[in-house]
Amino acid sequence: MMALWWLGAGFSVAYGLVIGSFLAMCIDRLPDDRSLTTPSACGHCQAPIRWVDNVPVLSFLWLRGRCRSCGTPIPVFHPLTEALTAVIALLLYRRIFADATDIDAAHAALWVTRLGFSSAMIVAAAVDVKHRIVPDELSIYAVPVGVLAAVGLQWLGVEGWWLVSWKSSVLGAALWGGGFATISLVGEFAFGRPVLGWGDVKLVAMIASFLGVIPGMVGVVFVASVFGAVFGLAATLYYQRRLYLAFGPPLAGAAVLWAVWGDVVLQSVFPGLVGTGY
Repeated sequence: MMALWWLGAGFSVAYGLVIGSFLAMCIDRLPDDRSLTTPSACGHCQAPIRWVDNVPVLSFLWLRGRCRSCGTPIPVFHPLTEALTAVIALLLYRRIFADATDIDAAHAALWVTRLGFSSAMIVAAAVDVKHRIVPDELSIYAVPVGVLAAVGLQWLGVEGWWLVSWKSSVLGAALWGGGFATISLVGEFAFGRPVLGWGDVKLVAMIASFLGVIPGMVGVVFVASVFGAVFGLAATLYYQRRLYLAFGPPLAGAAVLWAVWGDVVLQSVFPGLVGTGY
């Protein structure tokens, strides 16, 4: 049975690397509305990338980070995205599949859902850092996906902390998205300038559709606010001027942390609560 578990662990890493390669392409193409179905090519010389040069992480190392055709450096975010996704895939596997007896349809669907959610967070954070936008495909358009995932996981019999009911999913998107929209409108009226981007508002609604009303979103917003405040203060002190920092990356990072270790946090703060279901 342990051999089966280790086989699944290896599969999770390989799957994460492949998904990470796709995410790197999304980060590169989504901001420019380019097709995700066209073959990969060098951004400088437009030479098609052969399959042997498109193996996640390994091809980057083999080519020493340069295009085989023209020698132009390959953006380092490609292998980093691939490696990060593989790490998250493995962490989720270890958390969801405690042992080989957990390898069934319900746990597999939960793993796919949490990895898909984390993947969307990776792309949203990277695009927000590079372009100061959060694509609608990864925020408001993904809310129905979060609700359908909740319905499917509940139908498959997922229980305890991992389960977010469809009611909590719908209410979470409505209440948290609406609450942040109110903050954005009131803040702009009071200060005469935007205090919260609408991309962040839609991203909050999407996160809440996957994590529910409470306690996930409370933890995510708190951790994201702390991250944002610390990085904002550090950047202001370093550059000696006030800077606008995107709130999407702290939100996305906190959401991934909760998606993987939320029950650990709950158990530390509220012993005995985990496992009762929400």
